Formats: sequence, structure tokens, C-alpha cells
Amino acid sequence: MENRNSNTKKWFTLAVLILGGGTVFKLPWLKDAFYIPMMDYFHLTHTQIGFTLTVYAFIQTFGYIISMYVADRFSKKKLMPVSLIGIGLTGFYLTTFPSYYEILFIWGLFALFAEIAFWPVLIKAVRLLGDSDEQGRMFGFLEAGRGIVDTVIAFAALGIFKWLGEGAAGLRGAIIFFSITMIIIAIILYFLLEDDEIKIEDGKGNKINKNKAAFEGALKAIKMPEIWVVAFTIFSVYSVYIGLTYFIPFLKEIYGIPVALVGVYGIINQYGLKMLGGPIGGFLADKKFKSSSKYLRVAFAASIIGMIIFILLPHQTLNIYVGVTFTLAYGAIIFTQRAVFFAPIEEVGIPREISGAAVSIACLVGYAPSMFAFTLYGSMLDRSPGMEGYRHVFLTMIAFAVIGFIISSYLVKIVNKKKQSQENFEANEINT
Repeated sequence: MENRNSNTKKWFTLAVLILGGGTVFKLPWLKDAFYIPMMDYFHLTHTQIGFTLTVYAFIQTFGYIISMYVADRFSKKKLMPVSLIGIGLTGFYLTTFPSYYEILFIWGLFALFAEIAFWPVLIKAVRLLGDSDEQGRMFGFLEAGRGIVDTVIAFAALGIFKWLGEGAAGLRGAIIFFSITMIIIAIILYFLLEDDEIKIEDGKGNKINKNKAAFEGALKAIKMPEIWVVAFTIFSVYSVYIGLTYFIPFLKEIYGIPVALVGVYGIINQYGLKMLGGPIGGFLADKKFKSSSKYLRVAFAASIIGMIIFILLPHQTLNIYVGVTFTLAYGAIIFTQRAVFFAPIEEVGIPREISGAAVSIACLVGYAPSMFAFTLYGSMLDRSPGMEGYRHVFLTMIAFAVIGFIISSYLVKIVNKKKQSQENFEANEINT
């Protein structure tokens, strides 16, 4: 009975965490649903929106250095609600339709709250929820759950936008909706999440300085090569994942996909695949391969083979739905990887007391492609319009997948070595 109650509590906590994880990025990524209204009512150009996201990515990436300390120093019960409230209040400021430089400042605050104070804490919390054989499923359901929450909240905001006339009032209403939703969920998280157990004494009963312990934990994490191998595996997945964005203009330009179908494809590509890939990736990692690292390696191999086949197809003569089906299938592979790419942190034996610092390093390196990959892929298309440019993009995605395959193969070696050492230790314990 106690085990069943513990299991129920675990999945309930995950559901609460999913609520926060599914809403936290709605305002920072306002352009997903409101790109044109942002241009019209914030008076932004394409370049200015792009630079706004660059500022966000810059603070996000280097902010993870700060989060190495923050994520293990403070409890999720405090950090996560404070982060959501911070984004919500900043959203109210955004409803004043401020100047361009104020918008850059706002997106800097979004990065501070969402990426530095919230995301590593969320990943740490999910890691600590599950045992070593549950990590794939935990992260898989996190990704799927976020997809569901994403979809519901995004469509609700779009409904408000349309209801208020699809103009300035509509955009303001959608932003207010996002802000209020975040503050409500912050309150829910505060009352439903438990405090983290932060050690205040060492093994000898001496009081621990929390600041010193967090700092030493960050240094310990930095010195562990296993964390960096996991981080560069994530880096490779994320570099390929960013390439999925360019399937949308590819299908429109090369296949002549109708504009209405482009919108449907975009929703499936961003939300549908997240909901599908999460549970599938988690199940395959935990049940089929018994290892997230092994699954990531196999998925890299599948993505390499799949993209080589895709490049060789006679796209100019194929039916639209062949292109749509193939690109969605390829995207599904990448989303299964995204669902579990934090799970190897448990497999390589990172101490749980430095989970926050470990996740921050993984985020620092893993999400770094957001600073350059969009520009890299976009410049290829600008330099070589048409099929040639897309071929360059797809070949680059293959290159990143090959790098990922090599790194994940090394990751599997580390995991196997750790497992063998553990088995030898247990055998020696039995013999003695």
C-alpha cells in the first residue's frame, strides 16, 4: 500500500511540474502564435524580432553558469513559482506595447526567469522523481504533457485574440491571458510542490554553509567528464532539431504545399510530435533498450539513414503527402530523442545532490545551438535558393547527427563501464 501511495504521489508531482513546464515559455516564444501581430503592434521588423531572440539565447546560454549555483541552492517550491510570477508580471509590462529597446530588456528578463531560474530546476526535479530505470518514461511524459498544455493554452490565447477583433486589443488580451495563467499556476505549484531536502549538516554532524555547498557542488559537476559527454550529446540532438524548422518552407517552396496546410503542418510539427515522441521515446529507452544512452545512439543512426534517403528522393516529382509524411516521420525520431536526452545524467552516475549543477551544464552546452544554428541554416538558404540550399541544410543535419552518433557511442561505453564496476562491487560485497 505504501509503495502504491508513493507511486501515485510521484506521478501527481510530475503532473504538477508539467503544468509549469507547459506554460513557462508561452510569453518568451510569443512569436510562435503571434509573429505578425508582434510586427504590427510592437512595430518590429523581421531582423528586430530575430535580434530579440538572439538576446534571449545569449542570456539563456551564459545564464546557465549562474544556474549551476542557483538550482542546487534553492528549493523548487520557491524558485519555480517565483519564476512564473516574474514572467507573468513582465508580461503585464509587455501589454503597454513598449519601445524596441524596452522589448529587448523584457526578453532578457524572460530568459532570466524561464531559462535560468526555472528550466534547470524543472529538469532536476523530474530526475529526482524517478529511479534509474524510470528516467526515460519520466522525461518522455514530461515532454508529452508539455505538448498537451502547450496546445490547450496556445489555442485558448488564439481564441481570445480572435474574440477581441484580431487587432491590438486582441494581442493585449492574449498576453494578459498568458500572464494571468502563469501566476495562477505559480500559486498552484507553491501549494502542491514539496520543499527539496537541502542538507544542512555533513556526515559528521557539522553545519554546512549552503552557499559554500552549492558552489562546491557546481565545481564538482564541472570537473566530471561524464556530464560534458551528456551535454554534447544534447548539443547534437538540438542542432538537428533546429533543422526541423526548415521543413516548413521546404514543403512550401519545393512541394507547393497550400498555405492552409502549412498551418496544420506547423501545429503537428511543433505540438503533435512532442505529444507523440515523448511517450514513445521514454518507452523505447526504458523498456526496449533498457538505456537512454543506447536509444539515443540508435536514433542518431536512424536519423542519419533517414535523411540520406530523403535527400536522394526525386522531390520535384513526388506527391505532397509523401513529403509531409516523410518529414513528420523524421521529426518524430528527433522528438523521441528530445524527450530522453537528459535521462543519461542518471545513467552515468551523477550524484543526486549536484543534479541542479549537472543539468545547468547540460543546458549550457546542449542548448548552445540556438545561438548559431538558425543563422547557419538560414544563411545556407539565402546563399543558395531552392533545392540546393535545402540540400546543404539537410547535409549539415546529417553531419550533426554523425557527431551525435560518435559522442553517444562513447556515452554508452561510459554507462557500460559504470554498470560493470557496480556489478563487480556488488559481487565483492557478497563474497566478503
